[in-house]
Amino acid sequence: MKYAIIGTGAIGGYYGARLAQSGQEVHFLLHSDYDYVKEHGLQVDSCDGSFHLDHINAYRTTSDMPAVDVVLVCLKTINNHLLDTLLPPLLPSSNTSHPSPVVVLIQNGIGVEADVESRFPGIQLVAGLAFICSGKTEPGRVNHQCYGHINFGNYSCRDEVRMQALLDEFNAAGIKAGQVEYEEARWKKAVWNMPFNGMTVALNTQTDLLLKNPDTRQLIYDQMMEVIGAARHLGVTGIDASFADLMIQMTDEMTPYSPSMKLDFDFHRPMEIHYLYTRPIEIARRAGFRMPKLEMLEAELKFLSKNL
Repeated sequence: MKYAIIGTGAIGGYYGARLAQSGQEVHFLLHSDYDYVKEHGLQVDSCDGSFHLDHINAYRTTSDMPAVDVVLVCLKTINNHLLDTLLPPLLPSSNTSHPSPVVVLIQNGIGVEADVESRFPGIQLVAGLAFICSGKTEPGRVNHQCYGHINFGNYSCRDEVRMQALLDEFNAAGIKAGQVEYEEARWKKAVWNMPFNGMTVALNTQTDLLLKNPDTRQLIYDQMMEVIGAARHLGVTGIDASFADLMIQMTDEMTPYSPSMKLDFDFHRPMEIHYLYTRPIEIARRAGFRMPKLEMLEAELKFLSKNL
């Protein structure tokens, strides 16, 4: 299949490069490092084997891209307003024969698909839940530290053939990929994201130190259980306390890591507070479930964000 990458950062750069390395046709949208990547290519420093792509299909605008089968949206959700300009050139008009692409939102948070669908009625959406430690802090270079697998949750994709091809081609590229139930997948991702993203910012630390201290380790666990409680209250099955234990164990074994929100804070960039905290807290509250520890963390993050 043909792929378009909207947002060639730590996530889009890694997955897009892996797909291109495996022989797929991939088209990359770049911003600040377009000129550098156009001249020097894209470097991936990876725990699973580093590699360099000498020449990639690089673009400044999606209007210059060809028709594709899959669009991987890897923007931070704070930039989703840009989709009003970026997506339409990749969505065929009614007078073309090319089928509408599958749009995969590889983004953090709860409620992103519903908001994108409201702006693009009829769009075929899939949630991409990436479990990866990856960063991009210099032009044309992605630093993949550990993990890398991804789950796909079907939100509104009607094309089962391309959905299966998406899974097959990711796995063929050496990226472990699976299909999961949408709501369960989004809330499971939040079990890790909501405690660790915010707590590394609020306490100016990394994941390993949060778990080495018994007090913050317990607080992280309590926050995870708030997310699990909210999910179960909303009717999500397949998630219980054992999943919190698994996430704690996984993070114990992980390379010391600064999550995306911590990097945004350190580099004085806006943080993804709305979809990571405000939206799920509101959804749970409307259903009659409160997450008091995460509500406090949300307030702290909003305070810190005013000083970025």
